[in-house]
Amino acid sequence: MKYPGRIIKVGEKDAGIVKALKLRLNETLGSDPALRLDPDDANYGPKMKQMVKLFQARNVDAAGRPLKQDGEVGSLTWAALFGDGTVPVSDTAAGNLLGRVLQLAAGEEAKPVREVPRNSNRGPQVDAYLKRAGVPTGLSWCCAFVYWCFDEAAHALGCDNPMVKTAGCLDHWQRATSHGATRIGRSQAVGNPELVKPGMVFIMDHGGGLGHTGLVEKVAGGLLTTIEGNTDASKTREGGGVYRLTRKITEINKGFIDYSGVGK
Repeated sequence: MKYPGRIIKVGEKDAGIVKALKLRLNETLGSDPALRLDPDDANYGPKMKQMVKLFQARNVDAAGRPLKQDGEVGSLTWAALFGDGTVPVSDTAAGNLLGRVLQLAAGEEAKPVREVPRNSNRGPQVDAYLKRAGVPTGLSWCCAFVYWCFDEAAHALGCDNPMVKTAGCLDHWQRATSHGATRIGRSQAVGNPELVKPGMVFIMDHGGGLGHTGLVEKVAGGLLTTIEGNTDASKTREGGGVYRLTRKITEINKGFIDYSGVGK
């Protein structure tokens, strides 16, 4: 059964989905009568929520990380219940521009690009990213990296760069629609990961005007493969290089920017 593109929780009205979930939970939680759910009861009530939380406590997502024990069935819990093939997977960007953006980003990750000296926000390639975004060297550079990838891709294809020229993550979020981009908010993306596509830019808000950003390379249900600058394996916003990371879609607390429709 395919993920329905929304979070399933207490009060769910689709009896078919509730029945399928109850049957699967009964299969996975064992034969203890206290844990059994009645599949003919179309109600997603308190006991079902409790059994979903128990399943979440006993299982992990496709990346081997604990599921959030909230008693709701989002894409990660759905995949753990019914298999990875039941959630949307996408690894191809829409259009030549976004495809080239991801190729360039992957090339920078493969070099690999690192700050020189360490923890300095400097280095030959880092300086080039910041210069391209029109800001001084030594600043945080995750957004400048994304802008550089877009600008290089546009130059290679002989087209205009649609991305906002900025080194500010939250500034990019605020101004993206004025450049023709579409924004997808966190709640939309978490409920329906199929809305998120390779080539989109993710935005995180850390408060106080600080943020982090990068490129979505692959979507597999509630898991994203990303390529990011100014980070490292700890997923910090002040790391020392360009890295390919795996993130839960729920980590992206602001949303996604889509330039695929610009210029068509």
